[in-house]
Amino acid sequence: MQKKTVLITGANKSIGFETARQLGRLGYAIWLGSRDDARGANAVRTLSAEGIDVRPLKIDVTDDESVRGAAAQVEREDGKLDVLINNAGIPGQMVTPSQQAVDDIRNIYETNVFGPIRVSQAFLPLLQNAGGANIVMVSSGLGSLGWLSDPDNQFYGVNFLGYNSSKSALNAVTVALAKELAGLGIKVNSADPGYTATDFNGHSGYRTVEQAASGIVWLATLDEDGPSGGFYFDGAVVPW
Repeated sequence: MQKKTVLITGANKSIGFETARQLGRLGYAIWLGSRDDARGANAVRTLSAEGIDVRPLKIDVTDDESVRGAAAQVEREDGKLDVLINNAGIPGQMVTPSQQAVDDIRNIYETNVFGPIRVSQAFLPLLQNAGGANIVMVSSGLGSLGWLSDPDNQFYGVNFLGYNSSKSALNAVTVALAKELAGLGIKVNSADPGYTATDFNGHSGYRTVEQAASGIVWLATLDEDGPSGGFYFDGAVVPW
């Protein structure tokens, strides 16, 4: 029987890389998405040495041609895709909202919002071919309007306009796609990895990449009885 396949964008390092490792250990065939050929190849070598079935896939989520080319390659080699994890993202400027340049906000949205839309749309035929596929949007607790508006929440004081609002927008994309694709048996959910030690924050986060990836893996491996159209942190519902 053909292995289940998963594409993870931005998977050459950090949370995406660890997600690839964990799903590979569960027996998934990994498409390791990366903008940079060399970094992608290096990540593939590392995981291959651990016995994981992994292939590199060059994909720039901000570029239509790149995304179409990646989808064409997966179609040629596999003909279907069981799981899509939209992990690629950028933080942008960490400045006060009134000082953040509109061009920087636009750049953040191109990767964090339009990228997942572009990739999801391009790979939808392959997800349909798989039957019972899962789409996971790697969001952030900083995208929760409920948490950000609660003075008692740990994230209340983290007030970055571009990044935070891009993740709120990504959550809205999750809801829209989940409603449309329910009839096709495709589940769409958002994952909050938590405040994880990555390049994003100078490795100041208190969670490990292993912890962060586990919640993403849970959503990626949902069966037909699993939820859709939700936002989760370690399996618990996060307020929109």
